[in-house]
Amino acid sequence: METITTKLFGEIGIDSEKVIEFTEGIIGFSDLTRFMLIHDAEDEDSKITWLQSLDEPAFAIPVIDPLIVKEDYNPTVEDELLKCIGEIQDDEIFVMTSIKVPEDITQMTVNLKGPFVINPNTKKGCQILIDNDDYPVRFPIYDILKARKES
Repeated sequence: METITTKLFGEIGIDSEKVIEFTEGIIGFSDLTRFMLIHDAEDEDSKITWLQSLDEPAFAIPVIDPLIVKEDYNPTVEDELLKCIGEIQDDEIFVMTSIKVPEDITQMTVNLKGPFVINPNTKKGCQILIDNDDYPVRFPIYDILKARKES
């Protein structure tokens, strides 16, 4: 098992079975192609996961299932955009959206326009751009997460 030292999580072991390959990289970082999803063991109830780069250990993006913050999230995506992750069934697709956490966390947002789509069967992922105005790049989520935590 390979290990890397990450900026946020310290030393982590890399289980090759859990490596997700983004063959085209992610938007703005085309050279980063290998990632792992990391859950914060100290906060079991957290809905936030981290997309940790294995190519650049200092690079990790907080991500969340968009249905947690927008229950009707269901963008139409051209099949062509998903070809690179292999054949998928609707009930097997794994979608995550990136979270932007500014200094003032009450201004926290998710990017509903550029989700990460992962095929758990092939361990391949891609980031796509939703080509309509229904889903903003900065969708406020602080109040939504706070309300969910309190319920």
